[in-house]
Amino acid sequence: MFWIFFTDYKKYFTKKVGTIPLKKMTTKDHLTFWGFKLLHIVLFIVVPIITVGVGTWAIGFVCYGLFAGFVLSIVFQLAHTVEHTHFPVPNIETNKIDDEWAVHQLKTTANFATKNRLACWFMGGLNFQVEHHLFPKISHIHYPKINKIIKSTCEEFNVGYIEYKKVKDAVVSHVAYLKQLSYPSFSH
Repeated sequence: MFWIFFTDYKKYFTKKVGTIPLKKMTTKDHLTFWGFKLLHIVLFIVVPIITVGVGTWAIGFVCYGLFAGFVLSIVFQLAHTVEHTHFPVPNIETNKIDDEWAVHQLKTTANFATKNRLACWFMGGLNFQVEHHLFPKISHIHYPKINKIIKSTCEEFNVGYIEYKKVKDAVVSHVAYLKQLSYPSFSH
């Protein structure tokens, strides 16, 4: 909900995501931004309030926002903050990452529970994060087939491919990674 009602507008008006400037927006970009914001207000606020009243809408809206936020946070945590993913930093002199784009995606992203049909449905295919990062404009229904091709290609070129068989395995790896982060290493 914070994203929808605050962060999106902050990015729009400051023309930045954090400290990174956004590209100059075209008229179409402005119309798309405001059109979808208006559509969201109509579909998720106005129509429900007219239909069920303010109190029922508020309860439903908060439940939907908390649940959607929870699912998104789980997906992103299990796909990026696990033991085997890396967070490369740019070379100080060139300000560039040493790996090429596709290899960078493979090193910074993990899949989980790709054989679990319920997980795939529930997360809209976002448990196939590697495929999502490499092919963001392809429908998630194709990810299982693409997954096999990418794994084979990674094997052929000796590039790592991170995948946890079950949601539980990814959660265990995430918790282990958080523990690693919480214990600072002291150098003497």
